[in-house]
This record gives sequence, structure tokens and C-alpha cells, in this order.
Amino acid sequence: MPLIEQHTAITTKHGKCPSFSVCPDTPGTFPGVILYMDAPGFREELCNMARRIAKQGYFCLLPDMYYRLGTCRFDLPRRNDQMSAVIKAAMNSLSNADVTEDTGAFIAWLDAQEKVSSGPIGCVGHCMSGRYITTVAARFPNRIKAAASLYGVGIVTEFEDSPHLLLDKISAELYYGFAETDSSVPSHVIPELKKSLDQSGIKYTLEVLPKTLHGYCFSERNAYNPIASEHSWDQIFKLWSKNLFKS
Repeated sequence: MPLIEQHTAITTKHGKCPSFSVCPDTPGTFPGVILYMDAPGFREELCNMARRIAKQGYFCLLPDMYYRLGTCRFDLPRRNDQMSAVIKAAMNSLSNADVTEDTGAFIAWLDAQEKVSSGPIGCVGHCMSGRYITTVAARFPNRIKAAASLYGVGIVTEFEDSPHLLLDKISAELYYGFAETDSSVPSHVIPELKKSLDQSGIKYTLEVLPKTLHGYCFSERNAYNPIASEHSWDQIFKLWSKNLFKS
């Protein structure tokens, strides 16, 4: 499928956010989907994920969420302890409040694009952004109607802005795919999240994918599990298809 791609800069309260957008190069409009990055940041691997999303009939926006820090690009094949420390510092520079503010700008930008359908928006977040897709689904319940998290972290915390405390404000249908082995997700998180989801009464699917590690959807990592990855992609596309296309 031919695609329309562009690199752009979205105006936010805190400056210009470099972003990549892509949609089918065919007539008509397409539901908007925001792809929130993982901790290693903006890179071509994520642009390829955005292209895959677009080929399914969506207008995908991939923002560089580290824009407040300047331009951060990591050469992941050469990752070492020093690089990991910088990645962790970049990840910890963001907050739920930051991403909520930025998401307002992302939605406004999507609304201004002639190839984006009016109405429901979807989102997906990997790793650090599992917390953010949950938070923004609660903060923008009238727009975000389908949200997915892959091996998300920080979803259940002891802090007052913990995303799981916002579940009763969400109108979206949610998908959570967790890795079977993930040192970033303490053992209490999944049971507590499931309990909170059940209490909220919202529609959701929560899965722990067998024989998987954190990052199982990234084909350029040793953790890549093609069977689990394709399963999660199928679940996400079903979620969006059901909730983002107007009847």
C-alpha cells in the first residue's frame, strides 16, 4: 500500500515536538492513532511500526516525547551501561502531567489534518508508555476510545498520580499485553491492575504472553518473540477496528 509520510513539528506548551506521521495514500480519511514511544526513544524501528499501523487504514502519529531535552538519539546496537543510564534519565524526565499536556497538542494537531477522520482516536504505548496510554485515556475520555499497552511499566504505583487510580474515568476499551518474564513489572502489579480494571467496569483484555520477555514486539531486539508479537498486533488491530470506525 502506498503511504503518505511526513516529518513535522507539533507546537506544544513547552515548544516544538518533532514527530513523524503516516497514513494511506488513498482517497478518504482515516482514524487517528498516537504511537507513544518506549524508553529508548524516537528511531526508525518505531517509524516502521507507525507504517504498519497506517497500512491497516489509520493515520498514525509518532511524537518524539523527549523533545524537552533537545534531540536524543540512541545507537541501540552499541548499548552499554552508560547509554542505559542516559536512557533511564531521559525516561524519568517525563511525567504523567507532561504527557497529558502534550497529548492535548497531539489531538489538536490530528484534528487539523485533512486526512484524519473526526471522532474517536486510538493509542498504543510500549514500555514506559503503558502508564501514559492509561493516563491519557482517562484525561481525554471523549476522544480516546481504544488504548493498548505492551509490557507497560509504571501503571500501578504508590504515587497519587498512579494511572490505575484513573481507570473509572476511562471510556475507552483497553488492551494490556504483559511479558511472562519482566523485571520492570513487580509481581503485584498485574493482579492489582486486573482488580482495578474489574472494579472500574470498563471493557478490557489483559494477557500475559507465555515465553516472552520485556520488549517482545521489537524485531530488532533479542527479546523478540514473533508469535507473541503477532498475537498482540492482532489484538490491537481488532480493538481499533471495533472502536475507531464510525458506524
